[in-house]
Amino acid sequence: MTLTEELKQYCRDTLNDKPRSCKKHKWACQRFLDDLKKSASKKSKKKFPYQFDERKAQRYLDFMALFKHNEGVLAGKYIEPHISQKFIYGNIYGWYHIETGYRRFTKAYIQKARKNAKSQELALVGKYETFMFDETRTEKMQTFVGATKKDQSCIVYDMACEMLEGSDFFTSEENKDKWKISRGRITYNETNSFMRPLNKEDKKKGDGLNIQCAIIDEYHAHETSEIYDVLDSGTGSRSQPLLITITTAGFDLNAPCYNVEYSLCKKILDPDIPIELDNYFVMINELERDEEGHILDDVTDERNWTKANPIVCSYSEGIEGLRKAAEEAAIEPEKMRNFLTKRMNVWIQDRAQGYMNMTKWALCGVSKKKPFPTLDGLQTIVGFDLSSRIDLCSLGFECAVNDDGLIAAVSHSFMPEEMVRTKEARDRMPYGQWINDGWITATPGSEVDYHFILEYLEKIYDKNKWRTGEACFDKALATWLTHEVTEMGFTAVEIPQSYSMLSEPTKDFRGKVYNKKIIHEKNPVLTWAVSNAVTRIGPSGNILLDKSKSIMRIDPVAALINAHSRMMAIDKVSPYEKRGLREL
Repeated sequence: MTLTEELKQYCRDTLNDKPRSCKKHKWACQRFLDDLKKSASKKSKKKFPYQFDERKAQRYLDFMALFKHNEGVLAGKYIEPHISQKFIYGNIYGWYHIETGYRRFTKAYIQKARKNAKSQELALVGKYETFMFDETRTEKMQTFVGATKKDQSCIVYDMACEMLEGSDFFTSEENKDKWKISRGRITYNETNSFMRPLNKEDKKKGDGLNIQCAIIDEYHAHETSEIYDVLDSGTGSRSQPLLITITTAGFDLNAPCYNVEYSLCKKILDPDIPIELDNYFVMINELERDEEGHILDDVTDERNWTKANPIVCSYSEGIEGLRKAAEEAAIEPEKMRNFLTKRMNVWIQDRAQGYMNMTKWALCGVSKKKPFPTLDGLQTIVGFDLSSRIDLCSLGFECAVNDDGLIAAVSHSFMPEEMVRTKEARDRMPYGQWINDGWITATPGSEVDYHFILEYLEKIYDKNKWRTGEACFDKALATWLTHEVTEMGFTAVEIPQSYSMLSEPTKDFRGKVYNKKIIHEKNPVLTWAVSNAVTRIGPSGNILLDKSKSIMRIDPVAALINAHSRMMAIDKVSPYEKRGLREL
C-alpha cells in the first residue's frame, strides 16, 4: 500500500471512529481527504494550487526511522512512526505549492496529551530541518527551540543530541564527521547549519534572526506570546520556514496558547467557519466538550481515551499508565484536574461562555436550495458598532422577510486602509481578501472616517429601496450620530449597553438562529465575529456579549444585536401591521 493510500485509509477509519476520535481529529482527516480531491481536480487547480508529494513525505518518515527511542518501554529500539505520526508529518512534509515548489504548511499546531512522543517529535523535526530539508545542501539552516525556561527548551535539544549519538547511521564512519555537538548547539558541518535552544540575547534580536525552523514546546505554559512572536518574526526572510508548536492543554485560559492559537486552530478545522489558512496545519486530540465547556465523554470509559492519546493507547503499558492515573484521580479529586488536562488534553475552567453553536449558525446560511431572499422595499433596521476607529467598525441590518418570523441578517464592516497589514499580522485573519471580496470597506488613512460609513449606509438603503426606519447605536456616540442619521431621515435610537436592554435581544437572536428563523449571506467576517463572541452572565441569568473577554473582534455581531433589540418590537406587531410596514 502506498503512503497516500495508507493515509486515506487512516482518515476513513478515523471518520468511522476506528478507534474513537474527537471531532477536531476527524475534521483534520476530512480536510486532508478534501484537499486530495481538490488537488486532483482540474477545475480547482487555480483556487487550490497545492499537490501532495508522496516522495517528500516518505523522505521525512524514513529519516525518523534512522533513530532509536531513548526513553520508555521502547528505549533502544528503532522508531517505527505511528500511523498518527505518519498523518501529521506526511501532511507537513508532503504538501507543496505546484508553481513555486515551496512547502505549503509553514505553521503547525499539534495538541495531544502527555506521553504521546511530543518532545521526541520536535527533536526529530529540528534535526531534519537542520540536516536534511534543503536537498541541495547549499543553504544555511537555523533551528531554534523556544520555551518559557531554558530547562524546558533543553529537553527537546538534549533529546536531539542523545538520538544523534545513538543513531547507527549518523555515527557511522561515513557520516560521523558531517555533524558535531559543541557549545550548546548541533551543527551540520557541510552547510554550517545548526540547531540550538533560544536564549535571552535572541529575544532582543527579534527580526534580526534568520530562522528556518522555530520550535515551541508546551506553549500552554507561556504567559505571553513574546517567544512565539520573536520566533515568528525571525522566519520572515525565509521562503519556506516552519514554525511548529506542540503542547498539551493547560489551566491558564488567559494565556496566548488558549485564547489565540487554540481558538484560531479549531476554527481553521471547523467546516462551519469559513476561515481558510492554507499554510497552517492543525491536529488536536482531546475529549469532547459542549458549548458551555462541559465534558461530554465518559472519562471512565477507556475507549474514549484514544481521543486524546493516539500513541499511548496503542500499547499495553501506555493504557496501564492511564488506568493508574485515572484510579488516583477517582480517589483524590484534586488530581482529577491534572488528569483531565494532562492526560485527556482538556482545557478546563473556561473564562467565559461561548455565545453561539456554530453548527446551528451554519445551517442558517444561504445555499443553492435556500437562496437569500429579495429584500427590496422591506422594513429594515440598522445597528451600529463603532467602538474602535483603528480596528473594525460594523453595520448590522435586519429585515423582516415574511409573516412567519424569518429575519434576514446583513452585515458590512469597515477598516482603515493603513492598518490592514498590521491587523492581518496581529489577528492572522485575511482582511485583505475580505476587502477584495466586498465584505469589508477599506477607508483612507489610519482611522475609520465615520462619514464613509454614513455614505455606505445611504447607498445600501437606496440600492435595496429600504425605508429609512430606526438606526440603533451605543449612547457613547449619541450626540454626533443622532444629528447625522436624523438628517438622513432615520429615527435615532440609543441602545444602552446594559443587561436590562440587551439580555433579551442577545438571547432572542440566538434562539432565532437555533430555530432557523435567521438567514444570513455566509459573510465570513460576520461568521468569524459570531464564533469569537462569548457572554457575560449577570443578575437573574441575564447575559451580554463580553467584549473584554471575547477572543478577537465581535463588532459585526454586536451591531446586529443592537439592531435586533428593535426588531423584536416589530416581531410583536400583527401580521397586518407588518405587511403595512413592508408596503410603505
